Amino acid sequence: MPDRLDEAVASLPAYLGGHMQLVLSGLVVSVLIAVPLGILAARNRTLAGPVLGIASTLQTIPSLALLALMVPILGGRIGFAPAFIALTLYGILPILRNTVVGLQGVDPVVREAARGTGMTPLQSLRQVELPLALPTIIAGLRTATVWIVGTATLATPVGATSLGNYIFSGLQTRDWTTVVFGCLIAAGLAFLLDQAIRLAELAARERKRAPAFAGIAIAAVLAMGAALPLVTGTSAARGIGAGEGEVMAGIEGRTVVIGAKGFTEQYILAALLERVLEDAGADVEVRENLGSTIAFDALRSGEIDVYVDYTGTIWATVMEREEGAGRYDMFVRMAGWLREEHGILALGRLGFENAYGYAVRRDWAEVNGIATIGDLSGRSVRVGGDPEFFVRAEWTRSRDAYGLQDVRTRPMDSTFMYGALRDGEVDAVSAYTTDGRISDYDLVVLDDPLQILPPYDAVMLISPDAARNPALAGTLSVLLNAIPAETMRRANAMVDLDGATPGEAAAWLYGEVVVSTD
Repeated sequence: MPDRLDEAVASLPAYLGGHMQLVLSGLVVSVLIAVPLGILAARNRTLAGPVLGIASTLQTIPSLALLALMVPILGGRIGFAPAFIALTLYGILPILRNTVVGLQGVDPVVREAARGTGMTPLQSLRQVELPLALPTIIAGLRTATVWIVGTATLATPVGATSLGNYIFSGLQTRDWTTVVFGCLIAAGLAFLLDQAIRLAELAARERKRAPAFAGIAIAAVLAMGAALPLVTGTSAARGIGAGEGEVMAGIEGRTVVIGAKGFTEQYILAALLERVLEDAGADVEVRENLGSTIAFDALRSGEIDVYVDYTGTIWATVMEREEGAGRYDMFVRMAGWLREEHGILALGRLGFENAYGYAVRRDWAEVNGIATIGDLSGRSVRVGGDPEFFVRAEWTRSRDAYGLQDVRTRPMDSTFMYGALRDGEVDAVSAYTTDGRISDYDLVVLDDPLQILPPYDAVMLISPDAARNPALAGTLSVLLNAIPAETMRRANAMVDLDGATPGEAAAWLYGEVVVSTD
């Protein structure tokens, strides 16, 4: 636990700084948009309805979905831009609504008195109405602040650096120390920002300067956090250190951005690629916890240079192919399609497959005579799986082919899926075949006699721009066909079961598949 806590503290400047940049920029722009709109809506009741309706509609979109939607809208861009736009949209409603309510709540007699003294409408607004409405507007700002701080932790899957990096990575690797640390820092940040704005609200309501100065001081200290990554020179990328290696011409000093999806195996493989590239003299940045389609869109647009995907995912999700294909045929057709349609280079397979498979407890299978997926048909069975699985072609095809229409599905995060099966909360799960918990929990993967589930060979994909540098492909080629399934399973188990960090597992894997072959 101390090692994990030390690692979390070491990442704090980058994660907190990234979070503060998102929160402060989102809040400022939300205010700049919402307050003028609120003023217009308050003075024009015909306009108020549609404006508030549009803002309310945006608010009903789940925050994670709004963040994800920004990536294709921005042409595959990940990182700060999609998160900033989504957070800004999310912060507009409470400020806009309170601006309208505050201004419409000003006593008409006060307005008439202002006009009676010779004030113009603009002077009345600036000197009378806005000061009276300011406490209500600031209350809306407090609400927006808490919403934005919380929503910013969900920006990690779109490649933005935030305190959500702690939470997403910790959940997937079952590192509860990191999860709790991230939650506490995010909660503390929300509390401090809320108190700073509360003091400003108090100053506006009671016309006192002292609370305003105290609030400004707290906000200024917190704003300094946004500059932490620049001041400390830290990066959001998690490094495992470069080993001794020969520097290759064409890659030394080049910044290579590695992408990774949000589960243990991807963290390990990203750290392994990082080690290999750093040995070749490259500067490396890692973008973790990306969703499947987000990672592909980022590769296609050049936001990331390389990441590991799986043939079945590209075939079914990206290419939208419903027909089956053999392992070699699928890889060849996939590689050709990627190159022709998007300029992406499928460098090659790593040597192992991490496929979907239906796993059950061994004792339950023996008692009920379950050996194949079809044996689940006609039974009162609960099937758990990650939410993505139940919208993929693998589920619909296997459901229809094996008569699983009557089973009850329970979508859940893969972090809890295997434990739910072990503890009898579900009867089967959509397991990942290289997961070390399959053997540790004494599970068996059911046979697929109809070969409905496609192959999922791990492959390295390189972006169109990065593919123009042959030194990058040459450096990474040392990993081609180098990782047997059992070796990858052991590396996953080191993290999931033994408490190692992904960097430590990657260092072990590096020794097994790179150093041992030198």
